Amino acid sequence: MVKNVGDKAFFDTLWDSAVALRGALQPSEYKHPVLGLLFIKYVSDSFTELQVNLKEWVADANHDYYGMDINDPDLYEAENVFWVPEEARWDFLVGSAKQTNIAKLLDEAVKAIEDNNSQLKGMLYRGFGLLKIPSSKLGELIDLLGKLTFNSKEHRSADVLGQAYEFFLGKFALAEGASAGAFYTPESIVSTIVEVIAPTKGQLYEPAIGSGGMVVCSEKFMERNGGERGDISVYGQEYTHTTWKMAAMNLTIRGLDFDLGKENADTLLNDLHKDLRADYIMANPPFNQEKWGAAKVAGDVRWKWGQPSDSNANYAWIQHMLYHLNETGRAGVVMANGAMTSTANNEDAIRKAIIEDDLVECMVALPPKLFINTQIPSCIFFFNKNKKRKGETLFIDARHLGRLESRAQLVFDEEHIMEIANTYHAWAKTDFAEKDSKYVDIAGFCKSGKLEDIEKAGFVLSPGRYVGAAEVEEDEASYQEDMATLTGQLSEQIKKSVSLDEQIKASLAEVGYDI
Repeated sequence: MVKNVGDKAFFDTLWDSAVALRGALQPSEYKHPVLGLLFIKYVSDSFTELQVNLKEWVADANHDYYGMDINDPDLYEAENVFWVPEEARWDFLVGSAKQTNIAKLLDEAVKAIEDNNSQLKGMLYRGFGLLKIPSSKLGELIDLLGKLTFNSKEHRSADVLGQAYEFFLGKFALAEGASAGAFYTPESIVSTIVEVIAPTKGQLYEPAIGSGGMVVCSEKFMERNGGERGDISVYGQEYTHTTWKMAAMNLTIRGLDFDLGKENADTLLNDLHKDLRADYIMANPPFNQEKWGAAKVAGDVRWKWGQPSDSNANYAWIQHMLYHLNETGRAGVVMANGAMTSTANNEDAIRKAIIEDDLVECMVALPPKLFINTQIPSCIFFFNKNKKRKGETLFIDARHLGRLESRAQLVFDEEHIMEIANTYHAWAKTDFAEKDSKYVDIAGFCKSGKLEDIEKAGFVLSPGRYVGAAEVEEDEASYQEDMATLTGQLSEQIKKSVSLDEQIKASLAEVGYDI
């Protein structure tokens, strides 16, 4: 049994389960049945664990549940555990895994869970019967996921579905490249935004919520800092139906108070939370979204700083979030680098107006390769409706931070995340600033800029424009060593190239072609 959710064995088992379907379905399809089964497994394990405890409690004369019926759904609701009917329990499904109608049984199991838990109505995956795969494949999935064991004490605080979903998105994106079309937010960026925004109590809004990863990270931050479940109310919206379901399942499992709207919907064209004014907003909206339907919302009340262009939705997203902040609200938004400098389609005028309203508190330039499915350079805008340092903006150039985890992906370790967050908190003099910390400008990394500095730079927000270059000591020995290494590698590559050329010539000669 795999007991450590989130460790290598856990994720390897999940991936094995996906591979079991790989030959039959496209990657974009097979993650949904896998995660749907994972949800059933999780709620079933939680139910069974509580049922075992209830058997002891109802027999204990000193317990509040003494003499009660362990089959009373109200007891499970009181313990924040879903009632799972017998036909949806994992033991029953394992016993039925080899039957030819297992897909039908799985859909019936999901329906039974929804029928007995109104808060889950319409949120769960119910497409097993539509999968064009042999029933044996579903049986194989059930057997593989049976290796996983969940219990509420160890895993309620673990983002089970979120970790799995983000893991799958990363795997699929890596396998498919940019064609996967799934812009998910890496943990490095999520953690950076959460550590800077530091959500503790109030309303949190994520207008492009995905699987809910930022919300989950925010909850963990809140709990680490003495908060309790319920201190943060979650609002969100998601365009894709299957992803909306995943976010709903993820947040439901964690017992969070949330409102994702009654259905999935386009945030820019169909705002489901028009009256919301949030304390915190975090988002990684689609980069450089074209032909998003600007004409349909022309003159919208959200476009206070200027009409966004249909050629690029970056400033539609930014203005949408500024509109939904309350008078002291703060936001962290991932954007393509072009949003910091663009002069096309009225974007420079909108950016200028937002800067002049003193809403941009901090800009962070990110290194490449944090996203594994897009090479578009990115940054983070941090907005604040009630800045302590009026007329100033902190610029952080984090492009040199990070660690290459693989040739294709760079990650922030905790030290990198905290270097950014601690710099911000020291500068802004927040309650999260380290004791006795004092902000100072560091050439090549951070600079506190004034409004007049930004004006002189043409209202460009690229941190590199302000932080300058770090002092570098000349190291002749290091230079000579590096050049020796590089020329050695080049020499080997040239030798290999010559050898390959000869092999190709020989192969062509064998079939009658001389070069």
